[in-house]
Amino acid sequence: MQKKKVIFMVTPDFSVSVLEGLINHNEVEVIAAVTQPDRPVGRKRVLTAPPVKQLAEAHNIPVYQPEKLGGSEEMTTLLGLEADILITAAYGQFVPTRLLNAPRYGAINVHASLLPKYRGGAPIHYAIWKGEQETGVSIMYMVKEMDAGDVLAQRAIPIEKTDDVGSMFDKLAVLGRELLLDTLPAIFAEEIVAVPQDKSLVTFSPTISKEEEQLNWQQTSIEIDQHVRGFRPFPSTYTWLDEQRVKIWQGKDIDFATEKSFEPGTVVAVQDKQLIVACGEKTYYAISEWQESGKKRMTIETYLIGNAEDDIIGKQFTYKI
Repeated sequence: MQKKKVIFMVTPDFSVSVLEGLINHNEVEVIAAVTQPDRPVGRKRVLTAPPVKQLAEAHNIPVYQPEKLGGSEEMTTLLGLEADILITAAYGQFVPTRLLNAPRYGAINVHASLLPKYRGGAPIHYAIWKGEQETGVSIMYMVKEMDAGDVLAQRAIPIEKTDDVGSMFDKLAVLGRELLLDTLPAIFAEEIVAVPQDKSLVTFSPTISKEEEQLNWQQTSIEIDQHVRGFRPFPSTYTWLDEQRVKIWQGKDIDFATEKSFEPGTVVAVQDKQLIVACGEKTYYAISEWQESGKKRMTIETYLIGNAEDDIIGKQFTYKI
């Protein structure tokens, strides 16, 4: 059986798992990997290749890295490869219609949400942030409109109360690989009837702004917890304390018994080496790990070694508009 020729277009680490699966799939041959140019990384700004590029080169797969695909020499080269199918996973660039229409089996995208929910670039973040009970992976045909193509396959996975973007990223990378590999044979056999997305159910997950990283203590402790987990480990959440910006890394919503009423954002107690903070609707959030401005990330237990509990109780976390 002659293997189907695949062009794989990707950027994030999420896609490494998918590429690994394609490399080991007995029905396909990855003939090209397209990703973003190498970028400076870290404080020393070391020029670093995307992980997908590193994996592709290790398997002698040609890699193309146009700054902009449309009108590029790379675009002409890719068209000349006469691929059977084009597969993308969060590529992050507009793919010209000419390239989408060129492969025999079309162009498909592996998207980390249960479409039509959370079209866009931050679906994992939004699913946790907005309190969804589950998320998943959708495989759909690519069209000119963002994430709007007919859906070929979907698979769901629960979001646990302890999950954050990091853990869901890892889970969905595996789920996406498995779903794609299970779906490809049916695509090649032309056995799948793609299902149009219900436009009335469409929601979006645009790139997260700096303003959205800030916690609003008027929200309930459950909403605060979803916000923290939905932005961890990147881009992270922050608040203000004594005019200093403080990142909140770890915490949980808790039941806290008190007859008093507190302004949201007030540190009302230290309990089990956590800061108990009043939130909206008389709910409470327990911070166990934070990062003060100019300092390293640390647990509240470590912070309390050099700071008295009485000095932090009563202080106010604030939200700046």
